[in-house]
Amino acid sequence: MRPPALPDHDRPRVLVVEDDDTIGRHLETGLRSNGYASHWSRTGEGALAETARTPYDALLLDLGLPDADGIDIARTLRARLPDLLIIILTARTDDIDVIAGLDAGADDYLVKPFSLTVLLARLRAHLRRRTPTTTAIPLRLGDLVVDTVARRCTLHGADVPLRPKEFELLALLGRHAGQAVSRETLMAEVWDENWFGSTKTLDVTMAGLRRRLAEATQTASRPARLPRITTLRGHGYRLEC
Repeated sequence: MRPPALPDHDRPRVLVVEDDDTIGRHLETGLRSNGYASHWSRTGEGALAETARTPYDALLLDLGLPDADGIDIARTLRARLPDLLIIILTARTDDIDVIAGLDAGADDYLVKPFSLTVLLARLRAHLRRRTPTTTAIPLRLGDLVVDTVARRCTLHGADVPLRPKEFELLALLGRHAGQAVSRETLMAEVWDENWFGSTKTLDVTMAGLRRRLAEATQTASRPARLPRITTLRGHGYRLEC
């Protein structure tokens, strides 16, 4: 006998932002039948209004909206909701469009047409990685403290605002401080072992992490010792304290 469905307030909340009726209806129905509380918005303005009144765990965002550019919506929501998982759905295949979306704050992307099964796998992987473990000890990387339970990065007690994937990259490198970590390991651990997208995602996210750490140093209340992230050509990265 099938167990009773969880009430909406106990399910992960996913907002679908898609102007195509067929795709939007398919996603909303597929998400609900797989245990998510989903809502469908056809416009960018509708997405901004919906996220302002309802807390969501994830956003599936089409770039080609009738009233706004999806990249602008991603940038606005990332600034407003730093912990929101944003997955871009796009028919655009040029690298520049994908990179622009990731740099605007998206965590992942899928190129249309895509499989609902693959989308659900990506969604599960991202949400699973955002579930904190209660036994983790904060990492001390120079004067930087990375608390993986609270998902908080601080410098001399002041918060360093990192995007979710930037935080996860820093935490993974910090757990292996002084060791070389391959690009393949970073992609598998921070994104998904079944990742099918370009590894430029890693480069864009790493550039953002370095930029935010540099900005934190400049605004710190006193001189700070930060770890250095060294690029290992043809292999990956190494964090040095």
